[in-house]
Amino acid sequence: MDRPAGLRTCLHDTAQSCVIVDNMARKLAGLLSGGEPAIVVGILRRGAPLADRIVDCLRRHPGVPLPLRVDLKVKRYADDLTLLHPETQLSEDERQPLPALEGRTLVVVDDVLFTGHSLLRVVDHLARRQPARILVAVLVDRGVACLPVHADVAGVRLDIAAEDIIECNVPPYEPEFRIELLQPRSAA
Repeated sequence: MDRPAGLRTCLHDTAQSCVIVDNMARKLAGLLSGGEPAIVVGILRRGAPLADRIVDCLRRHPGVPLPLRVDLKVKRYADDLTLLHPETQLSEDERQPLPALEGRTLVVVDDVLFTGHSLLRVVDHLARRQPARILVAVLVDRGVACLPVHADVAGVRLDIAAEDIIECNVPPYEPEFRIELLQPRSAA
């Protein structure tokens, strides 16, 4: 896959990114301990393998019931207007339907919270199934959501210029787990 041109700066390498995910899982463990198993919803693409990493970390926390894992597919990439869909598109995986959500705790996992369009759509979709609560965990919160959404657990908050892009490189989609800053205006 061709990567957009511009100046890339590694903000968090693999080791640092793994520590960030461990810290996210620790915070979630505090929010989930003592209850019934949560349902962890990974937002495809990169939110799904991040959700797997978080669930693996949660297994090391006593008192946290092993969560169930499902994925949702969402298309709206506000960071990169070349990928932007005019409307947020959301679909469930027919091979992995959502279980009953009534009265359950959900944890929605995504890579970047930017404007909040995708996240609001996901939360609305899930809230219609009457869960007890919905928590949101993101690897990076850009801190500029223009909609009434927030991350309950954010790995890092990065305040960057509006035209810059946060790229979360998450295996299996990229070879290395890392967080990069892309400055497109710096393209040669």
